[in-house]
Amino acid sequence: MISIGTPLLWTLFTAFVVVALCVDFFALSSQGAHKVSMREAGIWAVIWVSVSFLFVGFLWWRLGGMVDDPTAQALAGDKALEFITGYLVEKALAIDNIFVFLMLFTYFSVPAEYQKRVLMLGILGALALRAALILVGSWLITQFHWILYVFGAFLVFTGIKMWWAAGQEPDLESNPALKWMRKHLKMSPDYDGEKFFTVQSGHKLATPLLIVVLLIGIVDIVFAVDSIPAIFAITTDPFIVLTSNVFAILGLRAMYFLLAGMQERFHLLPYGLAVVLVFIGGKMLLIDLHKIPVQWSLLGTVLILAVTMILSLYVEPRGGSKGGSYPFGAKKRQEGEGGRK
Repeated sequence: MISIGTPLLWTLFTAFVVVALCVDFFALSSQGAHKVSMREAGIWAVIWVSVSFLFVGFLWWRLGGMVDDPTAQALAGDKALEFITGYLVEKALAIDNIFVFLMLFTYFSVPAEYQKRVLMLGILGALALRAALILVGSWLITQFHWILYVFGAFLVFTGIKMWWAAGQEPDLESNPALKWMRKHLKMSPDYDGEKFFTVQSGHKLATPLLIVVLLIGIVDIVFAVDSIPAIFAITTDPFIVLTSNVFAILGLRAMYFLLAGMQERFHLLPYGLAVVLVFIGGKMLLIDLHKIPVQWSLLGTVLILAVTMILSLYVEPRGGSKGGSYPFGAKKRQEGEGGRK
């Protein structure tokens, strides 16, 4: 498989990710547990998006975007466009992750000041899973070209399934993973700061925060399986696939706090994401008959998301109950603390 990833580029990228995570962890530990404001989330979101575009600018320059060589310029432009398209697609699909995270935090009544740490751990898990799945996916595509059709069909199926599930109230009570945890783990009804375990009456118990982290890890696996085939529909270059994924995930925490309050406002967005998956899956299925240019994939994704977001402002959401039950005594704790969330 042809890739632009030279040892130098891989080294620089890896070093950047390590430094970025260290900075994020340092900021997290120095600030302590606190509720993230819209201003703070907005600043971090701008930082991560800016860093992503600085990276693609560096990549374009490194590949010869400014040299007097049409071949090098074409390669630099193509790879930069592939990165931007892949980055946008992964960012769009991450929105669905965010809404699931919001559902989990609401269901378990996770205090706002603890959500930041949970999301950071979720991001680390997502990075590890994406890297592993991308390596496996790249190897499969190299060995078996027909696997692209499997990926394409899977995306179309996932998109159709997402369309039918959009707008329906999720039922966490019947979730097999949650049922298993309740059966096999001794759990405390209350939180104990940011601890995952607490001791009550001489017994070590798991706090609801540990359950949330484990469920977010499961969500990471599910969404990684959905999103990795999507990026392979844009490019099969492992370097572009991995870097666009990683940069999209690094800004996920800030993106969550920005969009957490907009779920109802953009209630049609899940339908748009479903159409994006079907569109990308169809593109992959047609790869040997007609290769759709990357710029059309970028334009199509932007238009689909823009239309669904605009329609959300004018179309009333379907009625239904909001919120859900509060397990492990969370509702009682909320009432006792004046409804803190």
